[in-house]
Amino acid sequence: MTDQPLTFGTAGLRGPMRDGPGGMNVETVMRATWALAKVLKDDPGGGSAVVVGRDARHHSDDFALAAAEVLAAEGFSVTLLLDAVPTPVVAFAVRDRDAVAGVQITASHNPATDNGYKVFAAGGMQIISPTDRDIEAAMSAAPADIARAEVDPTGADVIHEYIRRAASVRRGDGAVRVALTPMHGVGGEIALQALRQAGITDVHVVESQYDPDPDFPTVAFPNPEEPGATDQLLALAAEVNADVAIALDPDADRCAVGIPTANGWRMLSGDETGWLLGDYVLTQVDPGVTSSCVVASTVVSSRMLAAIAAHHGAEHVETLTGFKWLARADAGLPGKTLVYAYEEAIGHCVDPAAVRDKDGISAAVLVCDLVAELRRDDRTVPDALDALFQRHGLHVTGAVSARFPDASTAATAVARLRDAPPDRLAGYPVTVEDLSLRRGQFQTDALILSGGDADTAVRVVVRPSGTEPKLKSYIEVGLTRCDDLVFARAKAQRLMSELIGAVESW
Repeated sequence: MTDQPLTFGTAGLRGPMRDGPGGMNVETVMRATWALAKVLKDDPGGGSAVVVGRDARHHSDDFALAAAEVLAAEGFSVTLLLDAVPTPVVAFAVRDRDAVAGVQITASHNPATDNGYKVFAAGGMQIISPTDRDIEAAMSAAPADIARAEVDPTGADVIHEYIRRAASVRRGDGAVRVALTPMHGVGGEIALQALRQAGITDVHVVESQYDPDPDFPTVAFPNPEEPGATDQLLALAAEVNADVAIALDPDADRCAVGIPTANGWRMLSGDETGWLLGDYVLTQVDPGVTSSCVVASTVVSSRMLAAIAAHHGAEHVETLTGFKWLARADAGLPGKTLVYAYEEAIGHCVDPAAVRDKDGISAAVLVCDLVAELRRDDRTVPDALDALFQRHGLHVTGAVSARFPDASTAATAVARLRDAPPDRLAGYPVTVEDLSLRRGQFQTDALILSGGDADTAVRVVVRPSGTEPKLKSYIEVGLTRCDDLVFARAKAQRLMSELIGAVESW
């Protein structure tokens, strides 16, 4: 079996650390960086400033240094951040420094054996086509002997600026007790500093997961969405009687939220957090300018954010999956500005003017602010969710993932479903929308199956994963009549169970 070279996926490269073109290693990083430099220099409107950062994974320091030195040798003015930093710090630095690009060495929440190379374009947004394809094509033409020039790490000032900006998203000043885990990643100290500057000082950390550790010893997978990953966090939250629990993923661009309920602690879904933060952001906007505000979610996320936006008089934009699209949701909308975006995979952009990407740390600050404001009014997060359901209808979301031997097999499964879709969903006739038939940037390999009546909506979006050999199905039940939430929840859960069973049989 030949060692196939790594290819540019979502904003860059990601794969196992090993020798050869199919692995993440110094040689792969140097080829990718030489190719990036060539693409940047071929752009007549390009600049010369580039930011390079890294997380704390194995070899991230070597890879970041290699990237910085290749860029320097190619004539770029390079800011190599001196410490391991969260990914949103690099996105912020690119925008703040008016840089032409940024590189972050990270594999986010992948297993400990992986690493990656993420590229930001000008404005601190993830690259999109054709830039990714151009870089990939240039990699194949990289010379065997790539020059490097010495670079001194710096950038402490931009890290402090990021912390100040993340703290500034707070609106109120009420007290809140927080349980926090950075899940062995790089978000711990910066999150604490941002929370403290925001006036949130009653923070308790999961000590066994606080320091960066590239082996992620206490979790099977360093992903807050994985079963068991937040067990230690929720145990700590219960022990200290916290008001809210926050889990960052290892590069701190994603934020998962846990809350106390009558039945104990539980983690919110990304959609639930998205509804709460979207409504909170729009509530804080002057009513006279909400019509110029844009909020965004993806095709696989819940439909509720659209209803929340309409209630506030704002515009909702639906994009394809990924923050490379969400960050550009206000493009082509003159006079309108993105104020919030989220994806169901616990990614939230709460301050697009500063970070045009998902940012777990600023999201954590805003979540704590929301919880403190609710406490001031003797309300809880479940109360806030119930209020949204009574206003916009009850929404329940779920997901099913099926793993395959390889990505092509997962794509074949979507093709099979495309050729023979089910004719009913939970008893309702099905309408199928094939997103592969769309044009331009709205085209993707996915199917939307929907049905319902005047009181009920059911929806399933099926697509192959962009990063793993998986087929993913995103399920939503929506009920318009919610006078009796107990009854509505029972009906929604029954329909959800039927839909999950149907999806698992496909």
